[in-house]
Amino acid sequence: MVGHHQIVIIGGGTAGITVAASLRNHDHDDALDIAIIEPSKDHYYQPAFTLVGGGAETLAKTRRDEASLIPDDVKWIQDSAASIDPDTNKVGLSKGGEVTYDFLVVCPGLVMNWGAIEGFKDAVGTNGVCCNYSPDTVEYTWETLKAFLRGGTALFAQPAMPIKCPGAPQKIAYLTADYLRRGGILKDCHVHFLPQGPSMFSVPYFAAELNKVADSYGIHKHFQHSLTKVDAANKRATFAVVGGDNEGQTVEMEFDMLHAVPPQHAPDVVRKSALANDGGWIDVNQHSMQSTKYPNVFGLGDACSTPNSKTAAAVRKQAPVVVKNLNALINSGEVDKDYDGYGSCPLTTAYGKVMMAEFTYGGKVTPTLPLNPSKERRINWWIKKTGLPLFYWKYMLKGHEAFPRHNTNFEG
Repeated sequence: MVGHHQIVIIGGGTAGITVAASLRNHDHDDALDIAIIEPSKDHYYQPAFTLVGGGAETLAKTRRDEASLIPDDVKWIQDSAASIDPDTNKVGLSKGGEVTYDFLVVCPGLVMNWGAIEGFKDAVGTNGVCCNYSPDTVEYTWETLKAFLRGGTALFAQPAMPIKCPGAPQKIAYLTADYLRRGGILKDCHVHFLPQGPSMFSVPYFAAELNKVADSYGIHKHFQHSLTKVDAANKRATFAVVGGDNEGQTVEMEFDMLHAVPPQHAPDVVRKSALANDGGWIDVNQHSMQSTKYPNVFGLGDACSTPNSKTAAAVRKQAPVVVKNLNALINSGEVDKDYDGYGSCPLTTAYGKVMMAEFTYGGKVTPTLPLNPSKERRINWWIKKTGLPLFYWKYMLKGHEAFPRHNTNFEG
């Protein structure tokens, strides 16, 4: 037995740190006993990985020591959760022992399934095969892009949803196309975007605008194409057509650059627990973030079942709801259902330009600023590159409340 804590948080990423810091801020008497289970000593600001892959930011600037982010008087259990038994309020640890709790917050993030695409795991980081979704691989994207000097073919694949930041696979496609255009060789290149889904984006309002962005670069769009195999030595990628008139066919394409994204799922500790739904996600009420089966358990972030984008911006709005409801239960109150599904994706469409996609459940467009959200703006580039990281490190991870959104309504 490692011990008992009033509140145990599984995961010390964006969600876990934000919830812990906010709980501590609300805990004026320092009465709450909180523990975070997190094995990693590094914490990355992952929304900046697109910029790192595009050469507009350094990986070092996205990293902080995990220890520096854990709030004072919050116990750090530097281990990973191996099992969750919500019937007995126990969490088993990978190194042995277990932790018991009164309340549990589950936010362990997602797992990158590198082996789901044949040949990809061994290929990434070599022969022009790159991926922005890991700190171990993201810098090679920029190396590949810089070496793309004589023209050729660049492929950008996107797996089935859900994945972290669904806009990221196409954001690097736009930066690549802009880089090639600035270098005067875009006309000699063939850039292809191949998502497994049927459209550019899940929100129709932004999908229509992104079609225009892709067309402005001459990017060839191939919807409902699933990357199944990477032959790095021969620079060939194989796709299965999963919908449309050519469903069932196999397509092989040569490449000089291939940016691929591994399929993603919740960690096994979630999928094998009683907290999971049939899809393996933490089954929560989409408005209260409370487990549908266990009232003393909450889930948030990428591993939970809410039908919205898996982004840090979603966590920014989920965390206050979780904290409010935890405090309510501790004080024998009732939970509120305040989360409206807010998510945000700053869609980097060129160096110096970003389209700010913000939306709630049902694809309702809800911009923070009173500006037309369909427009690519330089101010949004500043927000993406400078403003949001500053807010993340100095405010969000310190447990301070998020800025309210403007009430302008756009129907998606």
